[in-house]
Amino acid sequence: MKPEKFYHDAKTVAKFISIYCDDKHKDKKEKRSYALKYDNQNFCPITLNLCDVCHETLKYSLERLQNCPHEDKPSCRKCPKPCYDKPEWKLLARIMRHSGMKLGLLKLRSMIKRA
Repeated sequence: MKPEKFYHDAKTVAKFISIYCDDKHKDKKEKRSYALKYDNQNFCPITLNLCDVCHETLKYSLERLQNCPHEDKPSCRKCPKPCYDKPEWKLLARIMRHSGMKLGLLKLRSMIKRA
């Protein structure tokens, strides 16, 4: 995987988890910073307010992304050798479903406002 792809995917999963955490976990959030390094290249860190559960989920996801063995990274759903453990995979699928719907609705709302 190219470093640019890693950075894009890392920002995407962070955005999805952040939206989910904002909607589902209203209390006990901490501002946390996540250093992003891939293939000996450092990227701008991501800073988010997350609860402990979402913090662990993001750390797990970033670790799996950094260690992805595929040169041309497929989506995790279509991966021939998934690296996520089943419970984490199910949690991330729920997060992606929730946040994807929300992002789709936000995009639609912004398009309507422009018209």
